Amino acid sequence: MKISATIITLNEESNIKAACETVAWADEVIVVDSNSTDATRTIAEACGARVITNAWPGFGRQKQFAVEQAKHEWIFSLDADERVSDELRNSIQSLRDAKNTADGYLVARRTYYQQRWIRGGGWYPDRQLRLFKKSMGHWKERHIHESVTMKPGARVEKLAGDLLHYTMEDAAHHHRMIGERYAPLAARQMFEEGRRTSVLGVATAGPAAFIRSLILKGGLRDGFAGFTIASFAAHHAFLKHLMLWEKQTTDKTEKTD
Repeated sequence: MKISATIITLNEESNIKAACETVAWADEVIVVDSNSTDATRTIAEACGARVITNAWPGFGRQKQFAVEQAKHEWIFSLDADERVSDELRNSIQSLRDAKNTADGYLVARRTYYQQRWIRGGGWYPDRQLRLFKKSMGHWKERHIHESVTMKPGARVEKLAGDLLHYTMEDAAHHHRMIGERYAPLAARQMFEEGRRTSVLGVATAGPAAFIRSLILKGGLRDGFAGFTIASFAAHHAFLKHLMLWEKQTTDKTEKTD
């Protein structure tokens, strides 16, 4: 089994060295960069990665583009702010000599937030299909929450060990990412899928998300960090529904003009 590790980047000079080093066990490392204006590409090349520049087409398409550049059948997809734990690396390495492997493997992603590893709020185990045969799976073309879709009949199993996610730097970063990326992309995805909301939907989305994150998904276990995550989940839900409401209102107005 030979593995190609793929990483997509845009201005990730603070992360890319550690990201490349955490997949140094792979048979090749491919970095697909979206015209970074910092030193991302230079650092990645110095780490031995094969760097390819490709204009940003969206998360799913960019990750699939990276897969298509890979020399090997097996793909391990990593985000620049993720690291492979020792246990996960050992689990992957043990597959190299296995006689009967699955077609894809789910890994648990553990997020570091407010100086602690998060257990609740729906943030763990947050299983992601990250190791797969490219002949058996592909990235879906989604604006957000992209994931790998496997062919019918493909066998998918779980791997031991966590993928470590070093996400938001601080509250300001979290707030900015929701307003500038997550909520707009989520609203766009919902609109294109034909989903619609209402004034009541906008008003209730936030409180419902807060309760779901803090109570139903066990965010209370993480103390103040869990409360913060739930609060941001409420903000995200409110904002994406408000943006969806704006889109559908504008669309209706344009159709009646």
